[in-house]
Amino acid sequence: MNKVLILDFGSQYTQLIARKIRELGVYSEILPFHTPIARLRKERPRALVLSGGPQSVYEKSAPRSSPEIFALGVPVLGICYGLQLTAYLLGGEVRPSSKREYGFAALKIGDRRGLLDGVRDLEQVWMSHGDRLEKLPPGFRITGRTANTKAAVIEDADRRFYGVQFHPEVIHTKEGKKILGNFLFKLAGLKPDWNMTSFIERKVKEIRAMVGRGKVVCGLSGGVDSLVTALLIHKAVGRRLTCIFVDNGLLRKSQRRDLMDKLRKMAGLNVDDVDAAGEFIAALRGVTSPERKRKIIGGLFIEIFDREAKKIGGVKFLAQGTIYPDVIESNPVKGPSATIKSHHNVGGLPKDLKFKLVEPLRELFKDEVRALALQLGVDRGFVEQHPFPGPGLAVRIVGEVNDESLAIVREADEIIIQEVRNAGVYNKIWQAFAVLLPVKSVGVMGDQRTYQRVAVIRLVQSVDGMTANWFPASPDLLARISTRIVNEVKGVNRVVYDVTTKPPGTIEWE
Repeated sequence: MNKVLILDFGSQYTQLIARKIRELGVYSEILPFHTPIARLRKERPRALVLSGGPQSVYEKSAPRSSPEIFALGVPVLGICYGLQLTAYLLGGEVRPSSKREYGFAALKIGDRRGLLDGVRDLEQVWMSHGDRLEKLPPGFRITGRTANTKAAVIEDADRRFYGVQFHPEVIHTKEGKKILGNFLFKLAGLKPDWNMTSFIERKVKEIRAMVGRGKVVCGLSGGVDSLVTALLIHKAVGRRLTCIFVDNGLLRKSQRRDLMDKLRKMAGLNVDDVDAAGEFIAALRGVTSPERKRKIIGGLFIEIFDREAKKIGGVKFLAQGTIYPDVIESNPVKGPSATIKSHHNVGGLPKDLKFKLVEPLRELFKDEVRALALQLGVDRGFVEQHPFPGPGLAVRIVGEVNDESLAIVREADEIIIQEVRNAGVYNKIWQAFAVLLPVKSVGVMGDQRTYQRVAVIRLVQSVDGMTANWFPASPDLLARISTRIVNEVKGVNRVVYDVTTKPPGTIEWE
């Protein structure tokens, strides 16, 4: 299978590069910019992409890869900071620009024989840089420019090194996908061999090789990720898989009953149902830190899986529905980027874990998991359900988790889902849910003063959960939700609407 490695220098768009390349049918993976050259050789990539980044290559603290990356014998594409780093490491000169360029620009084509094959002249591209390439490295030539950027596209066809000063991975660059396709197929000579059919075949073989004749337990949350994980492993090892559904007391209204009915009918999965609500609520008592909540929940899940595995006997493997965004947000794999938040199935795992982990979806984005689910025969209605976080309602209660707060957020959440469905916009929204704040406000209900909690409506649109826009809900829909929550949910007298995108916010509040 072809593999493209993306070295990350801290750009907020790095994940989009990986997604666009996968959409073109080539497997891509993100690694930190400082990944040792020995590791890169071991990965045997067919091409390298150097991402953008917020720093300047001439600064002492700037992130830089070893110049040896240009001796790997594979094509290299530098994007924005990646172009400047390519030039810097290969003998060019980068300086601060007198005219910074942020936003839209028109690309003037100078040569279409390489990276810009088939790209229309003066097409819109998206710029975000404050430095300029002052002197080209030996062997390069300029093939595209904008009004403010002389070297908007540079190419060294003999060594197969290329650079673009703009971001082809964002939708604002109209023909960005064509440019990436030219790099992958015309210049790097790759074949589009990344699809869900080949993924299933490869993963089943990998799981069989890893597990052998061993037994596996899989934590089922009721979401698509964990179900697809279970179906893949079931395909590989059959009845040696036991699925465990844990009611942690942090579920939506009626979620446990509905999920158990559905899960036991799917593909003959063997599912154990464990009621551990009391344990989780007790463990979370008095805890207000979001990170602490996630780690407590993750650790307790592992304790329960360990306990249940002992009842089964001989279990050495634990399967989880970890997906690529979980890994990216939980670990500082993004070069100079910071950890955003720990996911309970990544950052919450104990160091002395007694199981070997099986995480077949670890390299997939959410939309790829959904496509895989459909290929595995999962009902479309189940596949298209909104994502629900592993820590459940605990991360939708800002502050301490207790029975009173859970009851409030659970009822408010139910109203939001009902009204979103009634309005016919459920499938236009990535996630719809309520958040409960640890503040109270004064209100008037029945001519009497009230002093009660504040609930937040959160409706967002997204493709993979890595970026998101708030949903432009109609005033009528918001009014219905607000009226019902205030009237029907005891303890709430004020409702607000969250209009924050991701970034800078996250989809969940914690």
